[in-house]
Amino acid sequence: MPLSEHEQRLLEQLEKQLHEDHRFASTMKSASTAGNYSTRNLALGALIGIVGLGVLIYGVSSQLIIVGVLGFIVMFGGVYLALSRKGGTKKSGATGASKNPQKPGFMSDLENKWEQRKRDEHGS
Repeated sequence: MPLSEHEQRLLEQLEKQLHEDHRFASTMKSASTAGNYSTRNLALGALIGIVGLGVLIYGVSSQLIIVGVLGFIVMFGGVYLALSRKGGTKKSGATGASKNPQKPGFMSDLENKWEQRKRDEHGS
């Protein structure tokens, strides 16, 4: 289904704005690399958090305040571990990028697909 003239003009304006807004592109690029969580830390932290919750419940049900407090501390430590980032991602990311330069980011991949689509439309 072809776009109307109005929709085509709106699309061209959006393209122009996105192409000119380098700050937005850099923000999106940094947001795509923000989720570097370690699967090992996530699983271990969840396990420790569940054990801590069990100790907390046991401490509360047996009216042993110190056991409940210790359970809370263990549970908090598990959650902290689960949400901690991978160790040394900034340093290893810089060396990894030089080893494998053909692995594009999400935004550059979308940009390449968009440029290819534009070339295909103008070539036809």
